[in-house]
Amino acid sequence: MPENILRVENISKRFAGHTALNNVSLTFPKGKIFGILGPNGAGKTTLIRIINQIIAPDEGKLYFQDQLLSPSHISSIGYLPEERGLYKKMKVGEQVLYLARLKGLSLSDAKQKSRQWFARFEMEHWWNKKIEELSKGMQQKVQFIATVLHEPELLIFDEPFSGFDPVNAEQIKQEILRLKADGATIIFSTHRMESVEELCDQIALIHQSRKVLDGSVRAIKKEYRTGEYECRIAGDLSTIRTALDKDATILNIHKEQDETIMTIRADDGISSNKILYALIQHAEVHYFSEKTPSMHDIFIQQVTQEKHE
Repeated sequence: MPENILRVENISKRFAGHTALNNVSLTFPKGKIFGILGPNGAGKTTLIRIINQIIAPDEGKLYFQDQLLSPSHISSIGYLPEERGLYKKMKVGEQVLYLARLKGLSLSDAKQKSRQWFARFEMEHWWNKKIEELSKGMQQKVQFIATVLHEPELLIFDEPFSGFDPVNAEQIKQEILRLKADGATIIFSTHRMESVEELCDQIALIHQSRKVLDGSVRAIKKEYRTGEYECRIAGDLSTIRTALDKDATILNIHKEQDETIMTIRADDGISSNKILYALIQHAEVHYFSEKTPSMHDIFIQQVTQEKHE
């Protein structure tokens, strides 16, 4: 069995002289959460629409389970678009059943699975309400259920947390993690960098139609390490400065009651162990931690860098 559920090879797409995607290649491993990131207009939604066969690429190929992507794979994919599309006058239950039948479920299976999901979200009483009677957040819960109901192998969420308050966003996040634990592969596009930190195993950053960054979140954060550390210590400051002088630079420092709080940057080739050992010899160390860059910081840095190249 292939280790990757989806391969995108050298995809390009143009609209009326505008290049939306330029020779983009990506590999989506099974059972992982893959984040597609990028500024507005970068090409993320175009890529997602190509994967869903809503539009076709001008160049390149896509493979699902090592087979050339075709309409036969549609039932194996669940897609939650950024622009939600429910029938306003239709009752909630009827709509969910209708969409489930389109994905190949029998009526009895669709009813059983729908009832289970409605109970999970404590929304049984919505069944006979019309979509237009629901709030935006409630409508998006309905569309989320319609996306996952047929238990597809690949789930694609475009801004899945849009319109949700923090409580409901957390509920959707936990459901995404549960779906992954049950074996689904998940692709999602989001502007919420904290969601990337919490959910994604891998990410790709698309900017100005090109892929500019691709890999595991852990490896990317390691690559962008700055060698900076935060520490809280108690001791003679002049002695501490002398102890650090050969191995690190103090970037900022301030006193807070009986503690000294410092941010330091290790010189090239100097390990965290060596810095910590130097501090321990001359101070009481209350806290010592590496300042790892957030995905938000990496995103801003990479996009800004691309603009100036």
